[in-house]
Amino acid sequence: MPVPPRLPLDQDGGPVFSAPWEARIFAMTVQAHQAGVFSWSEWAEALGAELALDGVEDSGDALTGYYDHWLAAFEKLLTARGVAGPDQLADLRTAWDRAARATPHGQPIELGKI
Repeated sequence: MPVPPRLPLDQDGGPVFSAPWEARIFAMTVQAHQAGVFSWSEWAEALGAELALDGVEDSGDALTGYYDHWLAAFEKLLTARGVAGPDQLADLRTAWDRAARATPHGQPIELGKI
């Protein structure tokens, strides 16, 4: 059975992110949990199931693909709870992609500017 990747932690025990979107999806997940969209055990089960789908193993680079799985689990929970529909999520993904391509390197991505 594959061993889930270990999320790297900083000296204070906080998570380490390799890209800003990873920190955002982490924060959105915590916020959704705090708002009562799902329990933390439901979240852990959803993330574990998503990681198991791909057979993710600890390759030494714990961040490779980890937050892609995190995002997929988050989207599945939002859809299952009726918070967002699959079409809404797909439209949002497309909008982010378009905005990212239209944004000069080093500048913050803003959805409303396209």
